Amino acid sequence: MTDKVKQAVTDFVKGGDNSDVMLLDKVLHKDFRVTNNGFMGTAGVTIIDKQKYLANIKEGIFGGLPRKINIENIDVNETIAVVKLRLESSENHFVSYNSLVLDTDNEWRIINNLAVVESKK
Repeated sequence: MTDKVKQAVTDFVKGGDNSDVMLLDKVLHKDFRVTNNGFMGTAGVTIIDKQKYLANIKEGIFGGLPRKINIENIDVNETIAVVKLRLESSENHFVSYNSLVLDTDNEWRIINNLAVVESKK
């Protein structure tokens, strides 16, 4: 079970790194959300739904930079999971908490990405 959760999170990261909208569409739950507090220097909480997230990837607003991935913790409880990971690109450091659900087709899908992004500059 943990290996499948790890694969889903890895696919999510690699999909963003490679701007692979098809891979992301497969691994993201239909109700996926990015939740960020202080997103790109804005005040307050920003929530981005799956359609907007995929559009931002497609348009090059998000993603496109390879990142090193370090999965720090995976907690699985039957049909839900939470994964803490650290990512590093040439421009940013990320701490990310991904919530996953075991979908009706028995595949793990990311339903929420809660992240802190810190610029290296």
